[in-house]
Amino acid sequence: MTTMTDASVREFKMPDVGEGLTEAEILKWYVQVGDTVTDGQVVCEVETAKAAVELPIPYDGVVRDLRFPEGTTVDVGTAIITIDVSGGSAPAAGQAPADTPEAVTAPEVSGTKPEGTGRQPVLVGYGVAASSTKRRPRKGPELPVQQASVAIQTELNGHSPAPAAPAPQPPAPAATGQSRPLAKPPVRKLAKDLGVDLTAVIPSGPDGIITREDVHAAAAPAQAPAPLEQAPAAQATAPVQVPQAPAASYDAARETRVPVKGVRKATAQAMVGSAFTAPHVTEFVTVDVTRTLKLVEELKQDKEFAGLRVNPLLLIAKALLVAIKRNPDINASWDEANQEIVLKHYVNLGIAAATPRGLIVPNIKDAHTRTLPQLAQDLGELVTTAKEGRTSPTAMQGGTVTITNVGVFGVDTGTPILPPGESAILAVGAIKLQPWVHKGKVKPRQVTTLALSFDHRLIDGELGSKVLADVAAILEQPKKLITWA
Repeated sequence: MTTMTDASVREFKMPDVGEGLTEAEILKWYVQVGDTVTDGQVVCEVETAKAAVELPIPYDGVVRDLRFPEGTTVDVGTAIITIDVSGGSAPAAGQAPADTPEAVTAPEVSGTKPEGTGRQPVLVGYGVAASSTKRRPRKGPELPVQQASVAIQTELNGHSPAPAAPAPQPPAPAATGQSRPLAKPPVRKLAKDLGVDLTAVIPSGPDGIITREDVHAAAAPAQAPAPLEQAPAAQATAPVQVPQAPAASYDAARETRVPVKGVRKATAQAMVGSAFTAPHVTEFVTVDVTRTLKLVEELKQDKEFAGLRVNPLLLIAKALLVAIKRNPDINASWDEANQEIVLKHYVNLGIAAATPRGLIVPNIKDAHTRTLPQLAQDLGELVTTAKEGRTSPTAMQGGTVTITNVGVFGVDTGTPILPPGESAILAVGAIKLQPWVHKGKVKPRQVTTLALSFDHRLIDGELGSKVLADVAAILEQPKKLITWA
């Protein structure tokens, strides 16, 4: 997203590198002031709520200014770097250029186009359309109407009426009702999330722009209403002394504070939203997977799997896909707005992955169509990409069901929380050698515990139990992959 400021200086704005994301953190600058850049060169890496993404510059020139240091979270649409495309050198350090982008406030002439507008966007929300650099101020209240009313009264009564006190003017957005409230996209999204009508918000920003603080101020009264009619009664009674909880104490010398942002912040918000929106039910089953482990060893020797990663997770994923095929109603989502259950005829299989930036859940698109070798290849690429921090936002969108393997940490099982918008998540515990009754005798067998959490609005106990039982049956008798597939 670029904007032309004058004949030689271009601004590059923070693009929406996902779908509807409102901000991103600048992780690393790959260029400095004075560096020469070329069209398509990566200038920085940013982290959104979904992934880390590298941003290319869309033209040739010399870096004139880096607007924000590394570690800064910037709203989408904010200029982050300026480039001198005239071929001149960058200004000396500490010397402000005579025609910096901040000094250019006059709107562009209608019908003109900045250079490079013919270039096709390469990221979502990334473009080069020209736009005005200054908003038109709002019109004030129209007083001539009131003055005309006074003149008419003078003619009818034969004398001038006593001047009346001016009526208080309502806030501009609510009074006019004719123009769209001025607010940046992140502020509009915040208002939508909080259920605030922007037309009723009193703006405090320059030129009547609504800020985040304005939206929070408008939402605050709705969160803690206090009935006015109860005030006299409250004054008549003695105030009740409520014991206050002791304030939390901190030892700065022995504690470290880690800012919550990027992927970790998004994950935390998503998990809270899911836990308190979808009614979770979790069921457990312990199963003998000795035959599955033997099949894994056999597949490792098969030439069809040469060079591929073959492990128990591969057969667990296949078992879940077969169970979904036998019980397709579990593959669905809840549409709160329309009060509908959306049945999905495709499976985007999510695999929870722990990365240095936090937990992410990329998914294998149309996993139900993949053969076992293809599924092995997909799983290998997914894990490698996640560990290297190269998972794209697209890879983490549209999941339908998920597998989380807590067994790699030596954990028996857990009660996983659903990724938002999904119907079920299967947790796989550690596979351990345990005493097990096999063919009437107690023998050491490879055993694991599975846990299936599902949205009880979509899935009742019978359906959830059938899916979990089918997965367990396949892992105990892998030949069912042939008879049931």
